[in-house]
Amino acid sequence: MEIVLIRHTSVAVAKGTCYGQADVEVANTFAEEAAATKVRLTAYEPFDAVFSSPLKRARLLAAYCGYEHPVVDDRLMEMSMGEWELRSYDELTDDYSREWFENYMTMPTPGGESFQMLYQRVAAFLDELRQKDYRRVAIFAHGGVLACAGIYGGLFDAEHIWEHQVEYGGIIEVKSEAAKYRGHQTKK
Repeated sequence: MEIVLIRHTSVAVAKGTCYGQADVEVANTFAEEAAATKVRLTAYEPFDAVFSSPLKRARLLAAYCGYEHPVVDDRLMEMSMGEWELRSYDELTDDYSREWFENYMTMPTPGGESFQMLYQRVAAFLDELRQKDYRRVAIFAHGGVLACAGIYGGLFDAEHIWEHQVEYGGIIEVKSEAAKYRGHQTKK
């Protein structure tokens, strides 16, 4: 199975803002970015199934690309930033915040998730998807979800995820038969 993952377009929040699962608006460049993504996506079509995060920034891009009714799954949401949602990273200066920046792989945000928790739910979704009889699927989601899928699919390891961050409106492909079972573990 070929799994094509598409990251949402730019968002209308200040750079350096923790927006995780906040249902933020897309940037005013949406039409231009979405049009470019739609053109790139044609190289992968057709799809047997299309999935999306429930957050509007992913669903809007799916609809723009011609998929107005994707299967929505909460496991495809971005990492929950908990109490830090919509706060600037620059504001996070207490001891817990400093420790989290060093240990975000395993340490959750206050009331939110760690990267490990995000990986576990994305891997559970992908494990379930691999049991289906699809040839090619599309998933409209978020940077963190695409990073997890890249790790799951063996494209890169957790230590190098930020070197492989997919740009807004970007696309990656994971072939499930090549995916390495990692016991739903990430390493820092």
